[in-house]
Amino acid sequence: MRLQEHFPLKDITTFHAKVYAKHYTEFASIDELKEILSSPEVKGKQFMILGGGSNVLFTGDYTGIIIRNAIKGIEIIKEEGNTVFIKARSGEKWHDFVLYCVSKGYAGIENLSLIPGTVGAGPIQNIGAYGVELKDVLSEVEALNIHTLEVRKFSNSECNFGYRESIFKGKEKGNYIILSVTLKLNKDPKKVNTTYGTISKELEVMGVSNPTIADISKAVINIRSSKLPDPEKIGNAGSFFKNPIIANAQFEKLKAKFPDIVSFAAHEGHTKLAAGWLIEQCGWKGKRIGDAGVHKDQALVLVNYGDATGKEIYDISTQVIKSVKDKFDVELEREVNMI
Repeated sequence: MRLQEHFPLKDITTFHAKVYAKHYTEFASIDELKEILSSPEVKGKQFMILGGGSNVLFTGDYTGIIIRNAIKGIEIIKEEGNTVFIKARSGEKWHDFVLYCVSKGYAGIENLSLIPGTVGAGPIQNIGAYGVELKDVLSEVEALNIHTLEVRKFSNSECNFGYRESIFKGKEKGNYIILSVTLKLNKDPKKVNTTYGTISKELEVMGVSNPTIADISKAVINIRSSKLPDPEKIGNAGSFFKNPIIANAQFEKLKAKFPDIVSFAAHEGHTKLAAGWLIEQCGWKGKRIGDAGVHKDQALVLVNYGDATGKEIYDISTQVIKSVKDKFDVELEREVNMI
């Protein structure tokens, strides 16, 4: 194991804020990870596992050890009729994994195309987009207990998935490192998921009437590319806030006051609101303070136009939360992890 000192995180996080880690190392196998965690340089010290750096905002220098996940590999576990169980190691880029599955004709995650980050972040966040969540296809998660260095397998139900939630963000937060994810996909889908309105519209623009999973993936990529800035060009972490879920009684009051409010069905007795719409109504869309700001095309995305610090981006998020609370009496929750 080699620890690097005063390591710049700008190029390995998608916000590209100028911050440094006191120490840095990485692992490409389970054995290397165990060696790192049991070493005297790391054991008992503050550390953080970093994947693609796409869902984190460092508000200042990190005084501990950044351990970057570089475990790679994709393999077929088993096939049962039209069902395929496919395992991806946690250091694989999520979008590359989606494209691999699409190229093989394995259906189920095409709607999750172009989501940034690594496979390992997927179950932690229960990533979701365009009518699909990871929990819909996840079979098993393999993870390492950082205290015992034992590998445990979590079934779908044991992951306690919720909206952008899982056991890895709740009860077991900080106790496990995701090693791999096994998904249950379909080799011969009878239909694809086009329930999210903009997908149907994009397919019409593409001239596609009988879409394949490749068509769905392409449509999602087109939609996301048109709405979300490329983090290689403008620093960002995608959606910064969760879409808030409120009781139907509160929603009816808001609907009466704001007839155009954008909403979606949620669990019984509740309605999900479009956080981007709420933020835009508060005048934040396209607003910039120094090099930090809210994206001009998607108010849900906070951006770094150049040399913004993590603290400056965080401060804007705080102002956005206050504005939405003052206008709608709705509390926004940050989806991005604050460090």
